[in-house]
Amino acid sequence: MPFEIELLHQDEHLVAIDKPHFLPVTPGGRYLQETVLVRLKRLLEIDTLVPMHRLDLETAGVLLFMVQPATRHAYQAMFRERRVHKVYEAVAPWREDLALPVTVQSRLQERPGDAFMQMETVSGEPNAITHIELIRRLPDNPAATPLAHYRLHPQTGAKHQLRAHMNALGVPICGDRIYPRLWPAAADDAEPDYSQPLQLLARELRFTDPVSGKARCFTSRRQLQQTVPAA
Repeated sequence: MPFEIELLHQDEHLVAIDKPHFLPVTPGGRYLQETVLVRLKRLLEIDTLVPMHRLDLETAGVLLFMVQPATRHAYQAMFRERRVHKVYEAVAPWREDLALPVTVQSRLQERPGDAFMQMETVSGEPNAITHIELIRRLPDNPAATPLAHYRLHPQTGAKHQLRAHMNALGVPICGDRIYPRLWPAAADDAEPDYSQPLQLLARELRFTDPVSGKARCFTSRRQLQQTVPAA
């Protein structure tokens, strides 16, 4: 897989990396060796590395790993208790009638049957909350749908939360092969297509380190494809 991880930080307790699009975090299914975890263990020669949280295979940006088994509970509790401030960015269609900023709250659950990959909104107490802001409208391309650059602040960590909430607003994230329509999986022998990555980036993670007590802030250096000016 022709994408490299970038090391942002390493100390005795945690490692922060800048994950590329398309590279899965952990081994599973058809992805065994080409994963962030396997590559990072080889690079740093640390067998005890464990992801502190998850990013979808299609999502790029800041990803944290725990080094020592003895401190895993403290870091995992930090995410579970919502003591981590997360900032994402996305490129999606522009809607002039969409009032922003807006906070979306819903209850999400997996769809039954073959559509289990998609999350659906059901009645009940919200388990997914996202605050969405407009960064800027992107320059128009007469041959394409008008686009905008958004900043997303998830307050919870439900599966596909950001993708489902943007889709619910009528502005599905560019490159999304799950929302609003679930695309069929590519054949096992098909050449991989890396030309249209999901335009979703985990830009920043901020928290007070539960082990050292230090203020931590890790920021991705990557840029979303549509936000980079054409040469």
